[in-house]
Amino acid sequence: MPYGPWKKKNKATKEHLVENEELSGGHAGAGSLGKSAVNGAGLPPPPASLRPKLVFHTQLAHGSPTGRIEGFTNVKELYGKIAEAFNISPPDILFCTLNTHKIDMEKLLGGQIGLEDFIFAHIKGIKKEVEVYKSEDALGLTITDNGAGYAFIKRIREGSVADEVKVICVGDHIECINGRNIVGTRHYEVARMLKDLPKNTTFTIKLIEPMKAFEMLEPRSKGSKPGNDNKIGTGRSTLRLRSKGPATVEDEVFHPYFVLI
Repeated sequence: MPYGPWKKKNKATKEHLVENEELSGGHAGAGSLGKSAVNGAGLPPPPASLRPKLVFHTQLAHGSPTGRIEGFTNVKELYGKIAEAFNISPPDILFCTLNTHKIDMEKLLGGQIGLEDFIFAHIKGIKKEVEVYKSEDALGLTITDNGAGYAFIKRIREGSVADEVKVICVGDHIECINGRNIVGTRHYEVARMLKDLPKNTTFTIKLIEPMKAFEMLEPRSKGSKPGNDNKIGTGRSTLRLRSKGPATVEDEVFHPYFVLI
Protein backbone atom coordinates (compact mmCIF):
# COMPACT_ATOMS: atom_id res chain seq x y z
CA MET A 1 0.00 0.00 0.00
CA PRO A 2 1.25 3.54 -0.67
CA TYR A 3 0.73 4.69 2.91
CA GLY A 4 3.61 2.69 4.43
CA PRO A 5 6.42 3.72 2.03
CA TRP A 6 5.25 7.36 2.11
CA LYS A 7 5.48 7.44 5.90
CA LYS A 8 8.94 5.87 5.92
CA LYS A 9 10.26 8.35 3.37
CA ASN A 10 8.93 11.30 5.36
CA LYS A 11 10.69 10.07 8.52
CA ALA A 12 14.04 9.80 6.71
CA THR A 13 13.65 13.34 5.35
CA LYS A 14 12.99 14.68 8.83
CA GLU A 15 16.15 13.04 10.22
CA HIS A 16 18.20 14.47 7.38
CA LEU A 17 16.98 18.00 8.13
CA VAL A 18 17.84 17.67 11.83
CA GLU A 19 21.39 16.58 11.00
CA ASN A 20 21.87 19.56 8.67
CA GLU A 21 20.62 21.94 11.34
CA GLU A 22 23.18 20.67 13.81
CA LEU A 23 26.03 21.03 11.34
CA SER A 24 25.01 24.52 10.35
CA GLY A 25 25.63 25.88 13.83
CA GLY A 26 21.95 26.54 14.77
CA HIS A 27 21.34 26.04 18.48
CA ALA A 28 23.21 22.75 18.70
CA GLY A 29 26.49 22.68 20.60
CA ALA A 30 29.41 20.29 20.65
CA GLY A 31 27.39 17.78 22.66
CA SER A 32 24.68 17.69 20.00
CA LEU A 33 27.20 17.12 17.25
CA GLY A 34 28.74 14.22 19.12
CA LYS A 35 25.37 12.66 19.76
CA SER A 36 24.37 12.71 16.10
CA ALA A 37 27.53 10.83 15.17
CA VAL A 38 27.07 8.27 17.93
CA ASN A 39 23.51 7.63 16.85
CA GLY A 40 24.75 6.06 13.63
CA ALA A 41 24.61 9.01 11.25
CA GLY A 42 28.25 8.37 10.37
CA LEU A 43 28.93 12.06 9.87
CA PRO A 44 32.49 13.40 9.97
CA PRO A 45 33.38 16.14 12.49
CA PRO A 46 32.26 19.58 11.35
CA PRO A 47 34.84 21.76 9.60
CA ALA A 48 36.85 24.16 11.75
CA SER A 49 34.82 27.13 10.53
CA LEU A 50 31.66 25.62 12.06
CA ARG A 51 33.12 24.52 15.40
CA PRO A 52 32.42 26.58 18.55
CA LYS A 53 35.03 29.33 18.96
CA LEU A 54 36.86 29.22 22.29
CA VAL A 55 37.86 32.75 23.27
CA PHE A 56 40.26 33.40 26.16
CA HIS A 57 41.19 36.61 27.94
CA THR A 58 44.83 37.49 28.54
CA GLN A 59 47.08 40.18 29.97
CA LEU A 60 50.81 40.75 30.28
CA ALA A 61 51.73 39.85 33.85
CA HIS A 62 53.52 43.12 34.58
CA GLY A 63 50.45 45.09 33.47
CA SER A 64 48.54 45.70 30.24
CA PRO A 65 45.03 46.05 28.81
CA THR A 66 43.05 42.83 28.44
CA GLY A 67 43.33 41.03 25.11
CA ARG A 68 41.15 38.33 23.53
CA ILE A 69 42.74 35.35 21.79
CA GLU A 70 41.39 32.30 19.98
CA GLY A 71 42.23 29.78 17.28
CA PHE A 72 45.34 28.09 18.73
CA THR A 73 46.03 24.36 19.13
CA ASN A 74 49.40 24.24 20.94
CA VAL A 75 51.62 26.32 23.20
CA LYS A 76 53.66 27.89 20.40
CA GLU A 77 50.52 29.02 18.62
CA LEU A 78 49.19 30.37 21.92
CA TYR A 79 52.34 32.47 22.39
CA GLY A 80 51.97 33.70 18.83
CA LYS A 81 48.38 34.80 19.48
CA ILE A 82 49.36 36.58 22.70
CA ALA A 83 52.27 38.30 20.95
CA GLU A 84 49.95 39.42 18.16
CA ALA A 85 47.43 40.81 20.66
CA PHE A 86 50.05 42.96 22.42
CA ASN A 87 52.28 43.73 19.42
CA ILE A 88 55.33 41.96 20.82
CA SER A 89 57.56 39.17 19.51
CA PRO A 90 56.63 35.56 20.47
CA PRO A 91 60.19 34.84 21.76
CA ASP A 92 59.69 37.63 24.32
CA ILE A 93 57.24 35.39 26.21
CA LEU A 94 58.92 33.23 28.86
CA PHE A 95 55.90 31.40 30.27
CA CYS A 96 52.26 31.89 31.26
CA THR A 97 50.37 31.53 34.52
CA LEU A 98 46.65 31.00 34.97
CA ASN A 99 44.46 33.31 37.06
CA THR A 100 47.35 35.14 38.72
CA HIS A 101 49.86 37.73 37.51
CA LYS A 102 52.40 36.54 40.09
CA ILE A 103 55.31 34.21 39.36
CA ASP A 104 53.46 31.31 40.92
CA MET A 105 54.83 27.96 39.83
CA GLU A 106 51.71 26.20 41.08
CA LYS A 107 49.68 28.09 38.46
CA LEU A 108 51.89 27.46 35.44
CA LEU A 109 50.14 26.96 32.12
CA GLY A 110 50.93 23.46 30.92
CA GLY A 111 49.22 21.55 28.15
CA GLN A 112 45.67 22.41 29.21
CA ILE A 113 43.70 25.57 29.89
CA GLY A 114 40.42 25.77 31.78
CA LEU A 115 37.70 27.27 29.62
CA GLU A 116 37.22 30.02 32.22
CA ASP A 117 40.91 30.58 32.97
CA PHE A 118 42.51 34.02 32.57
CA ILE A 119 45.97 33.83 30.98
CA PHE A 120 48.84 36.02 32.19
CA ALA A 121 51.95 36.13 29.98
CA HIS A 122 55.33 36.76 31.63
CA ILE A 123 57.79 38.38 29.23
CA LYS A 124 61.54 38.92 29.29
CA GLY A 125 62.90 41.43 31.77
CA ILE A 126 66.37 41.98 33.23
CA LYS A 127 69.32 39.90 31.99
CA LYS A 128 71.73 38.57 34.60
CA GLU A 129 75.11 36.84 34.46
CA VAL A 130 76.09 34.98 37.63
CA GLU A 131 79.17 33.08 38.74
CA VAL A 132 78.29 30.14 40.97
CA TYR A 133 80.66 28.02 43.02
CA LYS A 134 79.33 24.46 43.00
CA SER A 135 80.24 23.31 46.48
CA GLU A 136 77.79 20.38 46.49
CA ASP A 137 76.79 17.72 43.99
CA ALA A 138 73.27 19.17 43.75
CA LEU A 139 72.51 22.83 43.16
CA GLY A 140 69.01 22.63 44.64
CA LEU A 141 67.18 23.73 41.49
CA THR A 142 64.05 22.30 39.92
CA ILE A 143 64.04 22.97 36.17
CA THR A 144 61.01 23.01 33.86
CA ASP A 145 60.34 24.48 30.40
CA ASN A 146 57.60 26.42 28.67
CA GLY A 147 57.07 23.98 25.81
CA ALA A 148 58.47 26.46 23.31
CA GLY A 149 62.22 26.24 23.87
CA TYR A 150 62.80 28.09 27.16
CA ALA A 151 63.97 26.27 30.29
CA PHE A 152 63.46 28.12 33.55
CA ILE A 153 63.70 27.66 37.31
CA LYS A 154 60.58 26.20 38.90
CA ARG A 155 61.80 25.89 42.48
CA ILE A 156 64.86 26.59 44.64
CA ARG A 157 65.45 24.35 47.63
CA GLU A 158 65.97 26.24 50.86
CA GLY A 159 69.55 26.13 52.12
CA SER A 160 70.93 24.82 48.82
CA VAL A 161 73.84 26.14 46.76
CA ALA A 162 71.46 28.07 44.49
CA ASP A 163 69.56 29.46 47.47
CA GLU A 164 72.76 31.14 48.69
CA VAL A 165 73.01 33.10 45.40
CA LYS A 166 70.21 35.60 45.98
CA VAL A 167 70.16 36.93 42.40
CA ILE A 168 69.00 33.51 41.17
CA CYS A 169 65.20 33.52 41.38
CA VAL A 170 62.22 31.32 40.65
CA GLY A 171 60.96 32.05 37.14
CA ASP A 172 64.40 32.94 35.73
CA HIS A 173 64.97 31.64 32.21
CA ILE A 174 68.34 29.85 31.82
CA GLU A 175 69.83 31.22 28.61
CA CYS A 176 73.51 30.15 28.75
CA ILE A 177 75.72 27.84 30.81
CA ASN A 178 79.46 28.52 30.62
CA GLY A 179 78.96 30.45 27.39
CA ARG A 180 76.87 27.75 25.72
CA ASN A 181 73.47 28.97 24.52
CA ILE A 182 70.82 26.47 25.56
CA VAL A 183 67.71 28.10 24.07
CA GLY A 184 65.67 25.31 22.50
CA THR A 185 66.99 22.69 24.93
CA ARG A 186 64.49 20.67 26.98
CA HIS A 187 64.43 21.01 30.73
CA TYR A 188 65.82 17.53 31.45
CA GLU A 189 68.82 18.21 29.20
CA VAL A 190 69.50 21.50 30.98
CA ALA A 191 69.22 19.73 34.33
CA ARG A 192 71.70 17.10 33.20
CA MET A 193 74.16 19.77 32.04
CA LEU A 194 74.03 21.48 35.44
CA LYS A 195 74.27 18.20 37.31
CA ASP A 196 77.32 17.11 35.28
CA LEU A 197 79.27 20.25 36.18
CA PRO A 198 82.22 19.21 38.41
CA LYS A 199 81.93 19.72 42.13
CA ASN A 200 84.17 22.39 43.74
CA THR A 201 84.37 24.41 40.53
CA THR A 202 82.93 27.75 39.44
CA PHE A 203 80.61 28.07 36.46
CA THR A 204 78.86 30.98 34.77
CA ILE A 205 75.15 31.05 34.10
CA LYS A 206 73.19 33.67 32.15
CA LEU A 207 69.62 34.23 33.24
CA ILE A 208 66.67 36.35 32.12
CA GLU A 209 64.11 37.16 34.76
CA PRO A 210 60.45 37.86 33.97
CA MET A 211 59.44 41.50 33.81
CA LYS A 212 57.76 42.53 37.04
CA ALA A 213 55.24 45.19 38.02
CA PHE A 214 56.16 47.48 40.89
CA GLU A 215 54.01 45.60 43.40
CA MET A 216 55.86 42.39 42.49
CA LEU A 217 59.29 43.76 43.45
CA GLU A 218 59.66 41.97 46.77
CA PRO A 219 62.06 39.49 48.44
CA ARG A 220 62.55 36.21 46.64
CA SER A 221 61.19 34.14 49.53
CA LYS A 222 57.81 35.85 49.20
CA GLY A 223 57.72 35.90 45.42
CA SER A 224 58.30 32.16 45.17
CA LYS A 225 55.40 31.18 47.43
CA PRO A 226 52.27 29.97 45.69
CA GLY A 227 49.25 32.23 46.02
CA ASN A 228 45.56 31.52 45.97
CA ASP A 229 44.20 34.90 44.90
CA ASN A 230 42.82 36.19 41.64
CA LYS A 231 41.01 32.96 40.83
CA ILE A 232 38.71 33.75 37.95
CA GLY A 233 36.83 30.53 37.25
CA THR A 234 36.44 26.91 38.19
CA GLY A 235 38.35 25.48 35.22
CA ARG A 236 36.34 22.27 35.35
CA SER A 237 36.59 21.82 31.61
CA THR A 238 39.92 22.32 29.89
CA LEU A 239 41.31 22.93 26.45
CA ARG A 240 44.17 20.50 25.86
CA LEU A 241 46.91 21.79 23.56
CA ARG A 242 48.80 19.38 21.33
CA SER A 243 51.98 19.72 19.29
CA LYS A 244 50.23 17.79 16.50
CA GLY A 245 46.53 17.65 15.79
CA PRO A 246 43.63 19.81 16.95
CA ALA A 247 43.05 21.01 20.49
CA THR A 248 40.42 19.09 22.45
CA VAL A 249 38.20 19.90 25.43
CA GLU A 250 38.74 17.50 28.35
CA ASP A 251 38.35 17.30 32.13
CA GLU A 252 41.87 16.01 32.77
CA VAL A 253 44.32 18.16 34.76
CA PHE A 254 47.81 18.60 33.31
CA HIS A 255 50.95 19.15 35.38
CA PRO A 256 54.09 20.46 33.61
CA TYR A 257 57.08 18.14 33.68
CA PHE A 258 60.09 19.25 35.66
CA VAL A 259 63.47 17.92 36.82
CA LEU A 260 65.11 18.35 40.22
CA ILE A 261 68.90 18.80 40.27
